[in-house]
Amino acid sequence: MNYDFSKIKNRGEEIKEWLKKEFIPLRTSRATPALVENILIDSYGSKTPLKHVASITVEDARTLMITPWDHSVLKSMEHAIVGSSVGISPVVDKNSIRLTMPELTEERRKALMKVVSEKLEEAKISLRKARDEVWQDIQNKEKKGEMPEDDKFRFKDELQKVIDKTIKDLEEISERKNKEIMG
Repeated sequence: MNYDFSKIKNRGEEIKEWLKKEFIPLRTSRATPALVENILIDSYGSKTPLKHVASITVEDARTLMITPWDHSVLKSMEHAIVGSSVGISPVVDKNSIRLTMPELTEERRKALMKVVSEKLEEAKISLRKARDEVWQDIQNKEKKGEMPEDDKFRFKDELQKVIDKTIKDLEEISERKNKEIMG
């Protein structure tokens, strides 16, 4: 008999993607369009991601240039950036906005690493909840006589291998972000 672990594997992938997205706004002193591309802009009466109303280019390692396709949204872009969690003051000229990433202080690096650690723990908790649901399902199938007890323990071991691999992946994602922060 076999057990279908695709649900927990898919959940693991979703958690990894969630963690990567959570790490995007944790900015280092390096400029990347991902920092601002999803900030919502008031554009023609609706909220639109910045990447849909402007080009975002990297001028140098610490500077982003945002040029709207329609210059009438420039003020709206400025307000949205100021109001976002990016924490960078935009410099507006007549046709574009420039964002310069400040150098990270040691205190800020430590604070960012603490956030990375907290997000990693949130991801692990989500994964453990998913593991518990699958383990409960396996136990229920064994109680109903749908699988022998030997299979139950074999599946528990297989489940733990899936969980261990996903946790290892999550920790690698976190470690890469910490290295990026420490620069």
